[in-house]
Parts: sequence; C-alpha cells; structure tokens
Amino acid sequence: MNGRTVKAIIILLSVLAVSFAGIGALKNRNTPPPEISGGIVFPDGVNGTGCQPIHDPTQVFVYDVTDGVMEFRQGTDRKIVPASVTKLLTALTALDMMPENTVITPGDELKLVAAGSSVAYIKAHHRLTLAMLVEGMLLPSGNDAAECIADHCGGGVERFVARMNEKAAALGMTHTSFANPSGLDAQGHYSCALDMARLAAYAMREPTFARIAATRTAAVGERMLGNHNKLLASLEGCTGLKTGYTDNAGRTLVTCCERDGMRLIAVTLNDRSDWADHAALYEYGFAAFARKRAVTRGEEYTLAPVRGGTQTSVSLAAGESFFYPVTAGEELLVSARLPEELTAPLTAGQAVGELIVSMDGRELARVPLVCAETVAAAEKKQSLFERLLDRTG
Repeated sequence: MNGRTVKAIIILLSVLAVSFAGIGALKNRNTPPPEISGGIVFPDGVNGTGCQPIHDPTQVFVYDVTDGVMEFRQGTDRKIVPASVTKLLTALTALDMMPENTVITPGDELKLVAAGSSVAYIKAHHRLTLAMLVEGMLLPSGNDAAECIADHCGGGVERFVARMNEKAAALGMTHTSFANPSGLDAQGHYSCALDMARLAAYAMREPTFARIAATRTAAVGERMLGNHNKLLASLEGCTGLKTGYTDNAGRTLVTCCERDGMRLIAVTLNDRSDWADHAALYEYGFAAFARKRAVTRGEEYTLAPVRGGTQTSVSLAAGESFFYPVTAGEELLVSARLPEELTAPLTAGQAVGELIVSMDGRELARVPLVCAETVAAAEKKQSLFERLLDRTG
C-alpha cells in the first residue's frame, strides 16, 4: 500500500430493542480484539466461518452503538475525502426539513451539475416528490438529484450545506466538514470512517431514509433506477446504505446488515476490494458476538410487599425486553431496585422500580419494573368509636 492510499473500516453493533443514543466515550471490553497486519487474524472459534482476510487495512474500528464501547481499533480517525457517501447526510438533512411527499419542480439548478457526474436523469420542470429525489440521489448516486434537493430544501446550495454541517455537528461528527451536497472533491470537504458510522447509525433509525436505502429499484420520473449497492442482492441481511467514488477518494462504501435481531454497520474509505471486505467484516462480526436476551418483557422477576391492599404482595415483571451483544465468557447480571414497600392501589403495568443490567461492574441499561397485576385498596375498617357515632347519628 502506498502512502496515499488510506483505508478505514468500522463495524458498529447495535441492539434493535434499544434506542440509539450516540457513540460515547471509548472503553475496552475484556475480550481482546484480533490482531490485524495485512489482513484480519480472527480470534479462536471465528476463523472457521469462511471469512477471508481484509487486505492491508490501515484503520480498523469496531464499536457497540448502544453504549459507545470500543470493541476493536487499529489506526486513527484520519480525515479522508468521502465521495458520494456524503449524500447520506444530504438525504437526512432534506428529510428533516420537508415531508417526503413535498412536490418539487427542478429548474436551473440542474445546470450546476458537473460534467461527467453520476446522474438520475432528472429533467427540468418535471414535478417530483422529495422522496423520489432522495431515491434518485441514493440509488444511482445522482448528483443532479442532490443539487435539486439542496436548492429547493435549503433556499440555495450554500444555505443547505450550512444546514448539513449543523446536522453533522449535532450528531457528534467532529472530524467532518462538507462543502457540497453531492460529495465531489472540494476544498474543506472531508470526513472520517468513525463519523460516517455515526451518521449511518442515526440514519437507519429514520423510517423514510431506511426504506429508501434498502430499495433496489425505483421509478423516478420517466426512468427505472437501480441501486448501486450490490450487497443488497448478494449479502444476507443487507439493508443499505450508500456507495461512492471519485478519483481522489477512491471507492467508499457504507453498509448495514441485520441478522437475528443484531444490526452491524460497516464503513470503508478508499478500499479497492470493498464488496469482499464488507462481507468478511460481517462474517466476523456476527460470528464473534451473540445477541443475548438479558431481560424479557412480561417475565416476572420478584414479589414486593404491599400495604393497604386486598393482598399483601404483588408480582413484578419487566416492562420491556433488553438484548446485548456478548462474546464467549461474558455474563450479563440483572438486579432489581424498588421501594421497600408499595402502597395500594396498584395497577397492572404501573412502573414501581427498575431492573439494572450490568456486565463486569459496568451498567448497561435500566428497564422498568412494573406491576404484573392490579391490587385494589382494602376497605378501611371502622374503629369502635366510628361505629358508635354511626349508630347514634
């Protein structure tokens, strides 16, 4: 690999039952990561999965999206030109600003599209919805669709790009600055693999975006457009996201894959063998981590004493389920936190405490602990004095 070639690879693990809260501080897990030197050296029990080594990576990261734990790292967060994976943020910014069914009529902004760009064959004065333009931008990587979106959603390309950078900052993309909506090489236009992974993890939680990213073909205007992400058809569980290429950036690719309730995101920048590398990364990721159910919604965990009720105790159950990816030898611990005594009346489903999920002394999640049944208040017994008053009254 020459000094100019840079590759960055990220896998992010997330649990679908838990909402994404961003990638936080990096922490090492007890399980040591595999060594990488000219290719992946898989840990024991993983190299029998048919994985092929990744050639000459200089940056490799593995993150758990749910709590920001660093699973694997080699290299740094080096700024790299991202090419058309820029359009992931273009799409998110536009969908934040306008409903997907907003009708847009392309105009003179189409003249700004650079010669030789990839296009979605958008025609001036043909009415299209924002969703159609996003399809034209994400599937065949149409720069004409990107320019049209920026001009109409942002009141001009410059203002729209400013909104993109505001969105990037809000997502914690600290090594990112965009100068245009399409991803063409430009002064001040850069990102890094970790930031693109942050972006992808957020994007796949947005229903409209996720639907379009997973679309293989779409009718936009007078044409049927195909998705350049061929892993949608060839890789089990692939659900998105975006390809990219310029002479300076090389091949860039951000993908997402879901199997058995676990979601992984891979990012490669300047990777000539990106299709094979992403497939290998997913084979490694799904083989190395198991999605373990720590808490099951509705499962009864303990009894709590009740004062002033028609019964003296109430059964408490988990209010929701919680899953977490673990490696061999890792154990999840669940403990309950609740008041010493509860007072009736109590309603089924009422939250009265918490289940705390932890591993190796580190808290992972808190799950509501709810009443599994209703407990009515007991009828108050009258004192002798009260009964005498009733009789004489």
